[in-house]
Amino acid sequence: MTRGRDLARRLVAPAISCACLAFGPSLAAADPVALAIANFDYDDTSGEVRDQSAEHATRLEDFTRLIGNQLSASGQYEIVTLNCPKARCSAATMDAGSLTEAARQSGARLLLYGGIHKMSTLIQFGKAQVVDLETDKLVFDRMISFRGDNDAAWQHAGAFLAKDLLASDLSALR
Repeated sequence: MTRGRDLARRLVAPAISCACLAFGPSLAAADPVALAIANFDYDDTSGEVRDQSAEHATRLEDFTRLIGNQLSASGQYEIVTLNCPKARCSAATMDAGSLTEAARQSGARLLLYGGIHKMSTLIQFGKAQVVDLETDKLVFDRMISFRGDNDAAWQHAGAFLAKDLLASDLSALR
């Protein structure tokens, strides 16, 4: 019985080591793709009497942070800080060349940007796009809509967009 175990140990251990050497590198997790997230823009044409700009600014920041956190937590993306000469780095406040150059300078491979439009008291639309900074090609382009203008509605929309981005597997662009 001992002799059989010794023989198995001598044959099995080297076979496992060879398999690990042969397949290990291909099974290892790839480095996350560097992604910069620009500030999302916001446009409220709902005509509501009460000024909600401060609330919307906070929700917009939380929305963007939620997306970044979920993408980062997946391990597929490394969120890099977008260093811009302007206080707000967004598609509405900068020209496309300056925004993409700021993302490149930040070390990003991908740039996520977009905006939300509140058209009525209950309906909001969002647009999110991702450009591959190495090829200058748009690799993700989505419209979303969501009902409500409260924290829960915004969080749901952010989580939905993050899930859609993850499903698109833009990290395969490595």
